[in-house]
Amino acid sequence: MAEVKACKVCNISRHKYYGLAVTSLDQLKIKGGEALGFSPSASVTVVLEDDGTVVEDEAYFLCLPENTKFMLLHADETWMHSHQVDAGAAQSCRKSSDVEVDGKDNVDGFESWHSLAEQLRQDLASIILMSEADLQSLIDVPCSDLAAALDFSQQKTQVLQDTLQRMLDRREEERQSKELLRLYLKAMEQEGTWDPQEQSARLDETDGVQVEAAAGFSSITLMVLKEKKYPETRLSNEELQMVAGHGVEVMMEVLSWDSERTSALVRACESELSKRLQRVQALQSLSSQNQSTSQPHTERETRAKRRKTHTH
Repeated sequence: MAEVKACKVCNISRHKYYGLAVTSLDQLKIKGGEALGFSPSASVTVVLEDDGTVVEDEAYFLCLPENTKFMLLHADETWMHSHQVDAGAAQSCRKSSDVEVDGKDNVDGFESWHSLAEQLRQDLASIILMSEADLQSLIDVPCSDLAAALDFSQQKTQVLQDTLQRMLDRREEERQSKELLRLYLKAMEQEGTWDPQEQSARLDETDGVQVEAAAGFSSITLMVLKEKKYPETRLSNEELQMVAGHGVEVMMEVLSWDSERTSALVRACESELSKRLQRVQALQSLSSQNQSTSQPHTERETRAKRRKTHTH
């Protein structure tokens, strides 16, 4: 029996979400279309609600986590961020009128950043509880408007928005890495065997870059290294060790960068790895201290129980 997956669906307006339990991507289209009032004969595209990624592959769909939010689009509709959806924009990106967009959603969607800004003004730590859509809405707000709402200087607000962007990028990379890992493990289970030489040959044929394959970096890791700001904060410990272990010369060849830029990257990766190791050691030390302080207390309780037993 196929595994049942719980998920949520909405249309382009995001006015309502419907919870579904489905076993396949096709069933999601059928049941989701019925819930949203789509015509049975309508052509439907399934995308991830938070970033618009098109979901066409059945294996990819099955690897997504429980309660993933999907958006169902007609053939002439285009995904947009929640704060971009208003009555006019929704009508301009579609030709049919099967689903109506309430004009009030425009105000609620566009102005929602004010409530998020108020949360930040009261407690900056609330950032960690925000969704990707919340982070994106704060990033897209003009710096001057957000600065006024937070009572920050524009310089401080710009630093905050840069930090939010890094958080959003990292969450996206982590999600993509998890999804790729699930797909990889599922493929390995189906094949039953894995030939490293054959896999390496496939990578060479697909990417056309033997140096990258030989260095052992995935395409996602290379994309982070080449295109993202502060790539060292987005890499795992193992990836940081790979960069540091390969050294400047190899990384120059892999990234096609000059010596100065590559050296700065390697140093940054080494520094980030050192910081993470220090944090781990600090946590281990704190854990050891807690255990040592709790042990005398336990011993005292044991001796007290023994004395009480002897007294009786």
